[in-house]
Parts: sequence; structure tokens; C-alpha cells
Amino acid sequence: MNGVSRSELADFLRRRREALPPDQVPATAIHPPGRRARRTPGLRREEVAALAGVSVNYYERLEQARAPRPSPQVLAALGTALRLTATEREHLARLAGQIPPGTTADRGPVPADARRLLDRLGPIPAYLVDERQDIVAWNRAAAELITDFGLLPPEERNAVRLSLRLGDSLCSAPAGAEGEFTRQSAAQLRAASARYPADRVLGELVNEFAAHSPDFAAGWRGHDVRPIPTLRKHLHHPKMGELEVERHTLLLPGTNLQLVMYTAEPGSPTALALARLETPQ
Repeated sequence: MNGVSRSELADFLRRRREALPPDQVPATAIHPPGRRARRTPGLRREEVAALAGVSVNYYERLEQARAPRPSPQVLAALGTALRLTATEREHLARLAGQIPPGTTADRGPVPADARRLLDRLGPIPAYLVDERQDIVAWNRAAAELITDFGLLPPEERNAVRLSLRLGDSLCSAPAGAEGEFTRQSAAQLRAASARYPADRVLGELVNEFAAHSPDFAAGWRGHDVRPIPTLRKHLHHPKMGELEVERHTLLLPGTNLQLVMYTAEPGSPTALALARLETPQ
């Protein structure tokens, strides 16, 4: 296991341990309340070791990036002890070297059926992003709602970069909502970086975004790789005014592409505004 992966594994384990409240694990598996004051959030290292059935010394060395590669059995036990989701377990296995990494996140051509899907969505603004969050295809409604992506230089067609750099001149959102989107984007790029640790372009994007956004940097440090939920956004569109939309992210089967769609509550003013985005081809 190389040094980078060892360090990433240690950080991930520590973050997940600190995020697990003691009251969510069996009382018999952790120290009784009041034995000594908790000075750090979440479980203690010795408590995770007990739950996973490994020695305290070995678990401590894992979090110090000094332990040898964990076996699949140990990883499974740690996943159970830390209450990891299926996505987090896969991420843990990648960090531990149990799943061979890819080389780069370079994409191939956008499948024709994916482009047809975008066109058939009509007034629903939608676009496709790859694992670097580059916007690789979009429909007319998305161009009307957000910006004409075709007029942007290819390097600017990135969902995170648009949010960080161009949001105020396109569609913006209150700081809290936009921060949540940025943190979720950091989680997606964190997962991608584990799949493609040698991808130079991906690494450069992460460094750029972290330098520009405290929210992105916090999301990156948090190692939150769980599936992205639906995100509600309040947009201030220069022509359509105030809009309240839901941002859905779906993985297209058989690809590494994600479909991002913006919808609104049926019958709402926003839904009526979005319906007007559909224009004849």
C-alpha cells in the first residue's frame, strides 16, 4: 500500500470514527459512561478496535498510517464497527488497495442514447457530468436556466468551477445552500480521487477548488463519500426571477456519467417558469 493510500486510509478511519456518536453502538462494546471524560468527538480508538475484533495497537497504527495492508476480513469488520454505508465500504476497500485503482478519469464519447435522453427531457433542465464534474452534454433547458455551455471554453464547463466562479453572474443561491452543493461536490471528487489516485488533472482540480472555497476544503477533509441526496436550491435567475428547484443526481447505468436534473413542485410558480424553457428545436 503506497504512502498516499496509507495516509488517506488513516484519515478516513479517523473521520468516520469521530463522526459516530457513542449512543449509536451497543453499550456493552464501549466504555461505560462516566469512566473518563470524552475529550474528542465520536468513539475512542480502543472502542472501535473492540467492535471490530482487532487489537488496539493495530487499530492505532492504522490511524497513524503505520500498519500493514488490512485484510478483506479486517476491512469488513471495520466497516461494521464504524457503521459504514455500502458506498463508504467500497471507498474503504479502495483506500486499502483491495480494489485496483484506475489510471485516469478520461472519458470516452458521450453515448448517443444519453444524448437522446437529454433531448427527451424537454423542459426539465439537465446535463451530464463525468467523474471530474466536467459538463459533457446538456439540453436546451439547462442552457436557458444556467448558461449556454457551448459558449464557454471547455475548461470552464465544470459544475464546481461554474458554482465557485460564475455563480453570481449566472444563477446564484443563498450561501448555505450553495455551500451544501460545494461540500457534496467535494465528496464526489474525493470518491473519484480514490478510484483514480494517479489522475493529475483531477488532483489539480481539487487543489484549485480547495484554494478558492472553504466549503469545498471542509467537504474534502470530511471524507463524506455517501450517495448525494436530492438538494433543494433557491435560485435567483436574471430573467425568471426567484426559483425554487430540486437538484437530482443519478448515475447512468453502464457509464461513469451522472445525470443532473432540476425539477420543481408541480403547479408551483417555478414549475410554470421551467415549462416555458421548452422551445421548438
